Amino acid sequence: MAGVSEIEWTDVTWNPVAGCTLASAGCTNCYAMRMAARLQAMGHDKYKGTTRKSGGRYVWTGRVNVDYSSLSAPLEWRRSKRIFVNSMSDLFHENVPDDFIERVWEVMAACPQHHFQILTKRPDRMAQMIRKGRLAVLQNAWLGTSVESSEVVNRVEHLARIQHATLFVSFEPLIGRIDDLDLRRVHWAIVGGESGPRARAMKEEWVDRLHEICRRDDVAFFFKQWGGQNKKAAGRELHGRTYDEFPLELEA
Repeated sequence: MAGVSEIEWTDVTWNPVAGCTLASAGCTNCYAMRMAARLQAMGHDKYKGTTRKSGGRYVWTGRVNVDYSSLSAPLEWRRSKRIFVNSMSDLFHENVPDDFIERVWEVMAACPQHHFQILTKRPDRMAQMIRKGRLAVLQNAWLGTSVESSEVVNRVEHLARIQHATLFVSFEPLIGRIDDLDLRRVHWAIVGGESGPRARAMKEEWVDRLHEICRRDDVAFFFKQWGGQNKKAAGRELHGRTYDEFPLELEA
């Protein structure tokens, strides 16, 4: 699946991998899980076996399908785009082979006109593959991790071990207060509440604290949404204004 995205901080999504596994509490109401279930029901082979019904809802099975046919998509987009890599999975899921991740990296390296945004809940594997030389640090690849509460802030430590790359953290869905963390190695932070039928509420004080940390550590701040069952009605203003900051590109 590749196409125009409604996600505020990207232009298009690119999904060379489908399927995932719940990694932490932030995954409970994953939108990709619900969408994968619909695509599977519609007969899309790419999503075959990726979800199952449990307790009246669909959940990931742990099956991950790689899609070689989608690898060429960014090569066909001539105009510069921000590309969210794997909005329907996690590129660094343990069931994605190393050599397939390397193929994805080769495509990104061949498309310097784009900015690729890789978001993972498994930054330890990403950092390890870079440290071992399996993956190069690309100036057009922004490397990120998801942190929904203080229980998983250790992901930032794994991410910060990657040097000379543009790094970002997505605090979405933010489901708990994060009192303090070191973002001095990070260039960009996205903050947003959960949306959908089972959305958990996000408190304003949690957002304010992260905004303070970003200002302290000189991190670009992007406030995505308040979320809720009707995210459009809730809007994305924080104290009367929107925050649409992006990281500056690092010099080679």
